[in-house]
Order: sequence, then C-alpha cells, then structure tokens
Amino acid sequence: MTPDPFTLSHWYAIGRIEDFPNGYKGEHRILSTDIAVSHHGELNVTGPEGSMGVQTRYGHVWTTLSRDPRPLYNMPEFEEEGRRLVTAGAIAVRCSGLRAVENFLDMAHFPFVHTGILGVEEHAEVEKYDVSMGAAGDEIWATKCRFFQPMAAAAAEGGQVIEYRYRVAHPYSTILYKTCPLRDGHWDLIGLFIQPTEEDECIVHSFVLVFDEHNTDTDLLHFQQNIFLQDRMVLENQVPNKLPIDPRWEMPTRAVKSHGVTWSTTRFEKVA
Repeated sequence: MTPDPFTLSHWYAIGRIEDFPNGYKGEHRILSTDIAVSHHGELNVTGPEGSMGVQTRYGHVWTTLSRDPRPLYNMPEFEEEGRRLVTAGAIAVRCSGLRAVENFLDMAHFPFVHTGILGVEEHAEVEKYDVSMGAAGDEIWATKCRFFQPMAAAAAEGGQVIEYRYRVAHPYSTILYKTCPLRDGHWDLIGLFIQPTEEDECIVHSFVLVFDEHNTDTDLLHFQQNIFLQDRMVLENQVPNKLPIDPRWEMPTRAVKSHGVTWSTTRFEKVA
C-alpha cells in the first residue's frame, strides 16, 4: 500500500483504551507501516519518522501518520447521559478495509446473511433512500433508510420496521444510526473504526452506543460479535477482496446506492 495524502490525513483507531494499560509496549501496523505503541504514564506512538499524533476518543486510541491531520470527526452522542458503550475488540479480516465499509452499508444482505435477526427473506426489498454529502463536503450520509427486522437489537422485542441513517465519516470509518427500540426520538449507534493494515487486510474495531437498561454488556457484546462474524465469512470470500472504484467493475443498484462513491486524494466524490 502506498497511501495518498488524503488517506494519510486521517486518524485511525488502533485499539480500545483498555488494551493499552500503563506499562504496555507493543507493535502495530497501519497503511503498510509498522508503528510502536508504549504507555508509561502517557501514551506514545512512534513510526519510521519518529513520534506520531495520538488521542483517546470514543473508547479507542487513535493515531495518524500525518504531520498535519484533519480533525477527528465529532460524535456528540458520546456525551449523552444514560448511553452505554460496548466495544467488541479487534477482529482481523482478510479483505480491504473499504470492502468492510461497503458491506456495512449494504442493507440487501440482511435477509440472507443475518436471517432471523436483521432480516427475513419475505421482506427482502430495499426501499428508496437518500444519499448526500455532509455540509462540509467530506462525509457521506444515507438517510431515510427503512428495513423490516425481526430482531433489530439485543433490546428489541418482536419484528419492526427500523429506520437507519448511515454515515461514512471518512473512508475507513462508518457509523450507523438506527431507531432506538426503547426511547422514541433517539438513535442507537453502531460503528466500525477500521485499521487498514494492508491494501487487502484490515483490523475492525467495532462499538455499540445504546440506551439499554435490560441487557448486560456481555449480551450486547455477543449480539454484536455474532452479527460481525456472519459478515466476516462474506467479506473474506468476496471477489475481488479489494474494492474497485471504477463503476464499470461493480455498478451500484438501489440496494447499494450509497456504494456509488470513490475517495479521491482531496474529497469524497460521487460516481453514481
């Protein structure tokens, strides 16, 4: 992987905060680059050119290879009282990180990959939804997404039509906002912070940020891990395992309308 300036300009999660206790020392990798992480009173990350930026947000440790990185995107929901954050740890996947993002955005696979949980074959149609750029032109949002789900969340009771909002905050980071089954007018968050190690390999750090007074952290963790491990089987058998950005290779349909984008070195750019 030879990262372009746009890719280099972002922050990448490399693990949960609790994965780096005081006294920690270990090797990691992002964008085909080896980095060293140590924690002796404070976190330090070093790469081939010396010290690198580091910050802790959203339950994870983030770093960047850039000397002048873009600001890490904002998620104000993390400041709301009553929410529970459950992180699922690092899962290595033999596919491009962009493939993992694409799969996350694809509602059409719910009835067939997550049968009986996120979808059923009798309700396989993907309704029309909207795709737009964020106000600053550096994010992609898919809104008015609706899909019938027999078990939309660990706290859900019975099937219901769930409304989604998908946010691609940067090429390797995506968040799903979905109808909260317990609180009207609120959204539960599910997200992937993807650590691209190579062009065709990545580590996925996932989280849920929910209002849920009934399930234990273990229940929420098992629900989330079960869903992602089902996805992992599909991701690792995808051909090609990297994401083609030429629309002639993979033509987006309504079900994958939000996939019709490429990431240039300076901005997100629609191609469909």
